[in-house]
Amino acid sequence: MDSDRKYKQAGYSDSGTNHSNNGNGFRPKPQGPKPSIDITGPRLPRLVQTVTASRCYSCATTLPAGTDFTGTCPKCSVALHCCKQCSNFEPSTRFQCLKPILVRIAVKDQANSCDQFRPRVTVARDVSNAGGSGQPALRQAPTLNTPPPRTADDARDAFARLFRDK
Repeated sequence: MDSDRKYKQAGYSDSGTNHSNNGNGFRPKPQGPKPSIDITGPRLPRLVQTVTASRCYSCATTLPAGTDFTGTCPKCSVALHCCKQCSNFEPSTRFQCLKPILVRIAVKDQANSCDQFRPRVTVARDVSNAGGSGQPALRQAPTLNTPPPRTADDARDAFARLFRDK
C-alpha cells in the first residue's frame, strides 16, 4: 500500500505505522532536567533608573515639579494649558481628544480653559548619575583602596594576588 501513495513523506496520511515518530506525529520530549540556557550562570538584572517628568510639547524642556500649567514654558514661552500638552490629546480621535468633549477646540497649541486637561507625563531613563560618560553608574568599576596599575607587571601582580591562597 505504501507504493501507491502519492507522497512518500512521513506524516502524510499515516495509517498508524510510523517510521520515525512515536505514533502521534510528535517527537518525544527529552527526559531529565531541562538544561540551562546560559551556561555561565545567572545574570544580574540591569537596573535602569527612571525619571517621571512633564516636558514642554514644543521644545522638550523638562518642566520642574510643581509647575503651574496655566502659565508658559520657561524656555520657549508657549502656553502650557493647551491640547498638545494634555495627556488626553490624540490626533486620530474625534475632536482629537480621548475624553468626550462637546465643542471642538480648533487651535491645539494655544491656551484654553478645558476642564478635561491633564498634563502629559513622560517616563525616561535617568542619565544624570552616569557622570557624563553615557554609561549607567552601575557599569563603573568600584573604587578600591589600591592605586590603579601603572605597568603591565603591576597588572599581572594584581591579578596573581586575586587567586593567591591566604
